[in-house]
Amino acid sequence: MLNNAILLSIRPQYANKIFEGRKRVELRRICPKYIKKGDLVLIYVSSPVKSLCGAFQVDKVVEKPLSELWKAVKGKAGVSRKEFNQYYQGLSVGSAIFFNNVWELSSPIELRELREQMTDFQAPQNFRYATADDLISIQPAEFMNLFTLKPLGKQVKQLKLLQQ
Repeated sequence: MLNNAILLSIRPQYANKIFEGRKRVELRRICPKYIKKGDLVLIYVSSPVKSLCGAFQVDKVVEKPLSELWKAVKGKAGVSRKEFNQYYQGLSVGSAIFFNNVWELSSPIELRELREQMTDFQAPQNFRYATADDLISIQPAEFMNLFTLKPLGKQVKQLKLLQQ
């Protein structure tokens, strides 16, 4: 059962790896405080794409010293050890969001359209919690039905965030 929805900004090269199935863990320097197993993460792909492109469901969230974190995410995070070290430079602890059930929108929702549909929408620099206004009139079960699991290879339906 979904409890929270979080809009996460992800760079295009990492979002592509998620949708291709080559990345199963999202690394974070700052992890959302209110995120847990079963939550939905909406994938906002940052510049130059600037679009909501899909989602994934959280399996687990871990926060560990970097040496332990690398052991847990190696081969799953879509980065080399050098990239991992560069990303966490200056920190001693890092976070990782393990996920399953990845969905990709057949027609990404561009930033312009998101701003038209959602009052005061601002693309997240890192993450933001999706509000009830963002997902108005869409219950979690209905929301999930707007997607088809990517691994099944079925066509994904267009997501409509607001029905005003």
